[in-house]
Amino acid sequence: MKRLVLFLCAVFPMLATQAQQISKEELLFLTPEWKGERFPDGRPKVPDNILKRMKLVTLEEAWAVLKGENYKHNYEDGWECINPDSVLVGRALTATFMPGRPDVQRVIDKKGHEQDGRIKSQNSWPIDMLAKGDVYVVDQFGAHEDGPTIGDNLGNSIYTKSGNGIVYDGAIRDIVGLKEIGSFTSFFRTYHPSHHLNDPNGDLNTTLVGINKPTRIGHAMVLPGDVVLGRNGGVIFIPPHLAEKVVKTSEIVRLRDMFGHQRLREQKYTPGQIDSKWSDAIEKDFSQWLNQHIDKLPVPKDQIQEYLKTRTW
Repeated sequence: MKRLVLFLCAVFPMLATQAQQISKEELLFLTPEWKGERFPDGRPKVPDNILKRMKLVTLEEAWAVLKGENYKHNYEDGWECINPDSVLVGRALTATFMPGRPDVQRVIDKKGHEQDGRIKSQNSWPIDMLAKGDVYVVDQFGAHEDGPTIGDNLGNSIYTKSGNGIVYDGAIRDIVGLKEIGSFTSFFRTYHPSHHLNDPNGDLNTTLVGINKPTRIGHAMVLPGDVVLGRNGGVIFIPPHLAEKVVKTSEIVRLRDMFGHQRLREQKYTPGQIDSKWSDAIEKDFSQWLNQHIDKLPVPKDQIQEYLKTRTW
């Protein structure tokens, strides 16, 4: 408890100067299980090769791993999609908006423009921070009419900086223009032709209160650096330290399914034998099959070799 108090005493002044953006110290504090590379601001940086392999992972496979690790609030569905047949994978960069409040809007604007050197309106600030491989994850509190902060202009900027789309808990606008962006695979709640209003001395609908802080997307908590996996109408947010386990588990399941389906077509085994715990004879056959097809399988060769080292057949 004493260490926690000392930490909070040290961090809170930093939070005051950082306004709506999380401090590096607090982000390190919130993600202690990640031991790998980080961005300069402290956000976990899951390797590109893990992200590439994640594109073949199903929601069921990822969900099963997270549930086994007692992560039960990392999935959300009920989305509308741009490019619904594509897969969205990347590192979360989060933003949290709240219903507009003039006094808060004015002080955040002043600090952002005068002290931090930010330009334009608040809705562009997190977008300026995006890097390749990021996914912009936004809690827009489900705002609909006069709520959209993203249209085709910001959509093009997001895609140019990140090469990815968005997970946006609110309404977007300029849907035709957004669909024209090549691979802007995105998940959003609704569409509305209006735009957000952000004048603290006039019409004000949204205020940005958090950048790269933990945020809520539906029933899920999302931390900066979480791996976003969006496909088939659902999105799951994978803690960075579990991303490699999710990928490896998925690859093993994929290989076993390929082998099982082939052997069923050949009628070498019955459905009952494949659907239940495999016998030693089937496990040995599977190991031999992996060796025979190692250069043709949709899993990196070195990963298959690593897997075979742990087997006794």
